[in-house]
Amino acid sequence: MADEIRTGTTPENTTDTTDGKAADATATTATSVTSSPSRRSVLGWGGAGLALGAVAAGGTAAALRTGDDAQPAAAAGDAMAFYGPHQAGIATPVQDRLHFAAFDVTTSDRAALIKVLQEWTAAAARMTAGHEVGSGAVGENDQLPPDDTGEALGLKPSRLTLTFGVGPGLFEKDGKDRFGLKSRRPQALVDLPGFPGDNLDAARSGGDLCVQACADDPQVAVHAIRNLARIGMGKVAIRWSQLGFGKTSSTTPDAQTPRNMMGFKDGTRNISGTDQAALDKHVWVSEKDGAGWMTGGSYLVARRIRMHIETWDRTSLQEQEDIFGRDKAEGAPVGKQKERDEPVLKAMKPDSHVRLAHPDSNSGATILRRGYSFTDGTDGLGRLDAGLFFIAYQRDVRDAFIPLQTNLARNDALNEYIQHVGSAIFAVPPGVRDSGDWWGKALFA
Repeated sequence: MADEIRTGTTPENTTDTTDGKAADATATTATSVTSSPSRRSVLGWGGAGLALGAVAAGGTAAALRTGDDAQPAAAAGDAMAFYGPHQAGIATPVQDRLHFAAFDVTTSDRAALIKVLQEWTAAAARMTAGHEVGSGAVGENDQLPPDDTGEALGLKPSRLTLTFGVGPGLFEKDGKDRFGLKSRRPQALVDLPGFPGDNLDAARSGGDLCVQACADDPQVAVHAIRNLARIGMGKVAIRWSQLGFGKTSSTTPDAQTPRNMMGFKDGTRNISGTDQAALDKHVWVSEKDGAGWMTGGSYLVARRIRMHIETWDRTSLQEQEDIFGRDKAEGAPVGKQKERDEPVLKAMKPDSHVRLAHPDSNSGATILRRGYSFTDGTDGLGRLDAGLFFIAYQRDVRDAFIPLQTNLARNDALNEYIQHVGSAIFAVPPGVRDSGDWWGKALFA
C-alpha cells in the first residue's frame, strides 16, 4: 500500500518528471504509407512473418532502443525505447495511466501461440513508436477490416510502454503440460499462497499471459491492449483487465511524491530507475538464479486492493496518521519534519503500515512498485469500488513480496480499511533485443 512496502534499503526520492529528451529519436516508417497521412503511419504485415522492424525503401526500424540503464524521462508526447536488455515499463519513468490485461491462451497449438507472440511483438514495436498496426486504420482495401482499430489516430506516442509476462498456467494447467514448457517453469514462478484477509475473485485473478500498457494518454494505453486482443482473437482471450490513473509510485527522483486514494503520499522510498546496483540486486533476474531464459527479466505481482474509503473518510486524522506512520500533509515519518527523513521505526505504533513494511522489519525484502489508483463505479450498495492496483517487480517473489505481504496481512492496522480482491503472478522475460527477437522467444527455444 504505502511507501515502505516497495522501498530500497536507502531512501530514494520519487518522481515522474516530464522534462528531458527521449533516449532515441523516433524512427521513420518501415514501408510505404497508405493514402492516410496519419501520424501513426503503416507497416504491412506481409503475411504471417510480421518481421520486427523490417527495413524497406529508405525506411528504418520503427521501434526505439533502450540502453543498459533506464532511459531518462521523456516529454509527455515522446516515444519510449522498445528494444533493449530489459523490457520497458519496469524501471522506466512511470506514466500517468495504465491498462493492464491478463489473457487466457485458448489454443492448444504451440505454433499458433508462437505466431501470436511474434505478431504481438511486431505490433508493440510499432505502437510504442507512435505508428499504426499493420496496414493501419485506413487500409488500401476497404472491403477488409482494418489492421488498426483507429482510436489513436493523430495521437502522440505518449510515452507508451508495453510489458509482457507469462503466468504459471502457460506451463501447466489441470495437470497438463500444454505447450511442452512444464520443465522450463522457473522455480521463482510460484503459486502465491493464500494470505490472511484475502477475498480473491477468480474472475479478477490469474492468467496465462499479461500485458501492462502504461502511457500518459489513457486512449493510447487502451488502444494498445485492444489491438493486441484483436490480433490474438481465437488464440487468446482477455481474462480480466484493469484501468488505472494517478500513479502511486515513481522510479525517477526529484519530483513530488504521488498520493494514493487515502490521501497519503505513496512510494516515497521506491527504487530509482537509475540505481543500477539496487535494480541488479532486487529487480533483475541473474543468470545465477536458474531458468536462463529469464536472465535480465523480473517477476511481477499484481494485486487489486479494494479500499473501504467511506469508512476511511470517517476516521480521525490522528488515527489515519497513526495507521500509516507518517503525517498526511508532508509525509514525514513519526517524529520527523520532512518526507524523506529517515524513519525511526520504534517511534511508530507496532502495527503501523510503514513500520511493518519497512525492509528492516522484513529481513531486507525489497521490491520495485508501479501501482495505480482505480475507481470502477459502485458496488451496488452506494459505495465506490475504488482502491489501489498494486504492481510490484522483484528478482524473486519468495524473498520479496511473499514475506512482505505475509507480515502485513497478519499485523497491519491498515487491513481494517482494505481488502485484496484480485491477484496474479507473472514471469516477465528480458527485453526484445533486436528485430529478430520476440516476446518469449528464449522460452520457446
